[in-house]
Amino acid sequence: MHSLSKTNLADTAAETIRAEILARRWTIGEKLPNEATLSAMLSVSRGTVREAVRVLVSQGILETRQGSGTYVLSTADTTRPLTMARRAGLRDQFEARLALDAEAARLAALRRTPAVIAGLRALLAERGNYEGGDKAAFIARDLAFHQAVIAASQNAVLIGMYDFFSTLIAETIEASLREDLPEPDMAAHAAIVDAIESGDPDTADAAVRRFMAPVLSTLDRLLLS
Repeated sequence: MHSLSKTNLADTAAETIRAEILARRWTIGEKLPNEATLSAMLSVSRGTVREAVRVLVSQGILETRQGSGTYVLSTADTTRPLTMARRAGLRDQFEARLALDAEAARLAALRRTPAVIAGLRALLAERGNYEGGDKAAFIARDLAFHQAVIAASQNAVLIGMYDFFSTLIAETIEASLREDLPEPDMAAHAAIVDAIESGDPDTADAAVRRFMAPVLSTLDRLLLS
């Protein structure tokens, strides 16, 4: 294991520990050496080691067990897909959201129940229109509505994917509140519920696409300007 000399020692230490795990120096389920040993191996302070471990714990690679130590949990960085998605352009993010929302709406139309429709309408009423004020609270209400549409699909994988990317989806909602992007209004949201209630998956798919169309069109125009 090489000594570290880069400016951001904690991130570099985390990358070095990750590389050693991938090289099978420590395998899944194995306990890492204590802070003092890692500090000597990496030629950094124990504080830097602690920060590096925190980074890898947040990524799902390590886990700390109270009174026991730090163990290898996985070799996969669970945050990497979200990081890569954030680096993509805003249009790519909206396109991916459209794909998830449209398929969920199609399935929801096939599997809708009166209780599900009532729940969607209640969440839509709570959402209201954004008229300034507490932006974070509005985004949370809007996200709750869209998560309910995904839940109505009854598809565990779609639900899990939407939950994983919920932070990114909330960021696309925030982006639509900017002056240069059109915010889908209550009528556009209500049209999705109506389409799901109709029981026709093609109608539900089309409603979601109409919902997203103004934003995508505006993004295209901004990219060309």
